[in-house]
Amino acid sequence: MKKECIAMLLAGGQGSRLYVLTRNVAKPAVPYGGKYRIIDFPLSNCTNAGIDTVGVLTQYKPLELNSYIGSGQPWDLDRANGGVHILPPYMVEGEKGSWYKGTANAIYQNMGFVDLYDPEYVVILSGDHIYKMNYMKMVAAHKAAGAACTISVIEVPWTEASRFGIMSVDEENNIVAFEEKPKEPKSNLASMGIYVFTWKKLRQYLIDDEADPKSSNDFGKNIIPTMLAAGEKMLAYRFEGYWKDVGTLESLWDANMDMLSRSDLDLLDDSWPVYARIPNQPPAFLGKNARVEHSVVTQGCDVEGSVFNSVLSDSVVVEEGARVSYSVLMPGAVVERGATVEYAILGEGVRVGAGARVGASPMDYDPDRWGIAVLGPSTVIAAGEVVAPKTMLDSNHEEVSR
Repeated sequence: MKKECIAMLLAGGQGSRLYVLTRNVAKPAVPYGGKYRIIDFPLSNCTNAGIDTVGVLTQYKPLELNSYIGSGQPWDLDRANGGVHILPPYMVEGEKGSWYKGTANAIYQNMGFVDLYDPEYVVILSGDHIYKMNYMKMVAAHKAAGAACTISVIEVPWTEASRFGIMSVDEENNIVAFEEKPKEPKSNLASMGIYVFTWKKLRQYLIDDEADPKSSNDFGKNIIPTMLAAGEKMLAYRFEGYWKDVGTLESLWDANMDMLSRSDLDLLDDSWPVYARIPNQPPAFLGKNARVEHSVVTQGCDVEGSVFNSVLSDSVVVEEGARVSYSVLMPGAVVERGATVEYAILGEGVRVGAGARVGASPMDYDPDRWGIAVLGPSTVIAAGEVVAPKTMLDSNHEEVSR
């Protein structure tokens, strides 16, 4: 079963900064862009790049994610030799079982899986990002440089650099310094959380890291700094293209709005398709009084009202006289007659009652108090109720602070 390269996809994160949207599901399973889930992007990238063996490491609230991935058929990863494998934490006889303690520990606990395929190279991925990327081009750069580790990097605004692992590189893109989320960054070249490792090298570093009781067992905090200090060949692979870390409510909303501009993220480009498990729904229906402009309307939707600059997932209903603008409506959301939804995210199964108002335009509100309004899955807003901008409600109608 030897493979030259396999991928390990870290998909166990809680996604706490998405608050009510990840209360019952792992972040990679959060809906995006009408028909997708976040995890569709790294899985599709693997398929398009020719990587046919993918281990998906799950942990937090994995039921919906596991069910969604299934056998891997939508991504052509239902293979007899390789394919996609769900890898949760497990207990070994005679040893204490544990949750994945960090990103490096997650791979350490699954060294047996990797060893089954005896790969030359392992691509480590995150399930939290929206982007298209050919991983095998990165592997080729790694091989050509004779690197032990290659890290995909992208330039970010200086104001956001402290959120990422930051690289300093020389003229040949060799990494000469690395800081994990520095308070005062010396560079704006940020790690994308995508790594290529020569497996024999990484395997020993994982074993040594696990034996260190002071380690956080994390790639950014431990493995990468240790390899750099040991003088290993570390290469920065510069990525040019769309990439979004959807770890916050605002970035998730931004990413959905970005897909409405094909210059940012073109999902109609059939040279690099993004695959998904699509529910069996009838075509979208637009009523005779419906008005839809610059929006995504997915199958199963029933639109009788007005929709502007918005993304509607499957089975969304917008009744006559209702108005939706600059908003993201996840599967099964209902906006009743005469209601208004502006600059908002509605979770799965949300119902906004007749004449209610959720969110507001930044042009009509105090800038210091304005922000995206978020309704968690299954939240019900009563007829005529007003939900102010920057409000976040869960299904019990309790306000959650950000």
